[in-house]
Amino acid sequence: MPDDASDTGSPRFVVKPTAESHFAWLRTRLSIERTLMSWVRTATALIGFGFTIVQFFARLQDMDGVAPALRPQMPRYLGLALICAGIAGLVISLWQYRRLLDYMSDEFGPVAGIRSVASRTPLQAIAVALALIGAFAFVAVLVRAV
Repeated sequence: MPDDASDTGSPRFVVKPTAESHFAWLRTRLSIERTLMSWVRTATALIGFGFTIVQFFARLQDMDGVAPALRPQMPRYLGLALICAGIAGLVISLWQYRRLLDYMSDEFGPVAGIRSVASRTPLQAIAVALALIGAFAFVAVLVRAV
């Protein structure tokens, strides 16, 4: 006898819509939202801090009385790495967010009492806008002649 439910053609889970399971679904959905929000917050910090490092050290080199840096390009490379890490974190978290929402609606839609999960949320729009801002900052730092 096969142990895997997919081999027998039966559903993977038996879903019984109760108030308890409905609220569990809502808690899970809100947890997914909070996770994406924390990634947006982290990416904002990474992108902003990376851009700030580049700008700070560029201004510092232009000041009178400041000794020249041993490796003047290092702040630029560090800033680019931080900006890239912020963008990568956003892209990966958006991908994970979409996969989890699809899983929640496909497998557990009856528990939630919905037919489909909203495909667009304001949080997704903010994350995409931040990724575009991060890409713009990356290009601005990359093409800037130091």
